[in-house]
Amino acid sequence: MGTTVFGVQKYKPALEQVVLRRGIETHFRHDLIEILVESKEAIFEQMGTGEIIVMSYEMIHATPPMSPPDFVKNSPPSNEAGWVDVYQYSLQHRRYSNIFSLGDAGGTPNGKTGGIRKQAPVVVGNLMTVREGRDPVGRYNGYTSCPIITDDGKLILAELDCDNNPRETFPFNQARERRSTYWLKRYVLPMRYWHGMLKGRVYTTRHAHQGFERFQISSFYKDLSYANRHYPDYSDRG
Repeated sequence: MGTTVFGVQKYKPALEQVVLRRGIETHFRHDLIEILVESKEAIFEQMGTGEIIVMSYEMIHATPPMSPPDFVKNSPPSNEAGWVDVYQYSLQHRRYSNIFSLGDAGGTPNGKTGGIRKQAPVVVGNLMTVREGRDPVGRYNGYTSCPIITDDGKLILAELDCDNNPRETFPFNQARERRSTYWLKRYVLPMRYWHGMLKGRVYTTRHAHQGFERFQISSFYKDLSYANRHYPDYSDRG
């Protein structure tokens, strides 16, 4: 329902080229309000004008608007929009100092895609600091990750903050379609997620600070090198 193919200018031109290359017809600010299954028709409302538009389809993939789960939305810690009411930098609750939130349920302005990787060390450090009777000092910088698969074995690795400024991990141009970042997402990130983050093996420091950020970036460089070494046929070309 936005006004452009992607909200960050750095990645927008490359994604517009993908749209042109694949012959995709875009329709912005169209709100899906009904699906007629028998006739295979989708009913949209044009935002701003209220015009009703009917489109036929063979297959439809519809993504609902982002919303917190009901058990969060209807609980005391939620804000007016239903998200857990936390400060965007410390991730501590605005009213209940013993509550922290991260991930998709947190009321932070970043995109709900991949911010938890940078939120987790902040929450861990601040939670332990508060337990020791001190004020939280760790700050979440609004980072989120949005890997966009653009072709068979190719990907644009968009990384940004809550103000839509790029916050990239690697020294090369991440707005370019690359095979190495595809293999990073395909093989390395799932391994880090299932066998690292979920088991508490990725974040090994009590406090989120610059030294930890350097460790994290260094670790990602090693992961990318691993992908290029073990999948040489899929390394970047050109």
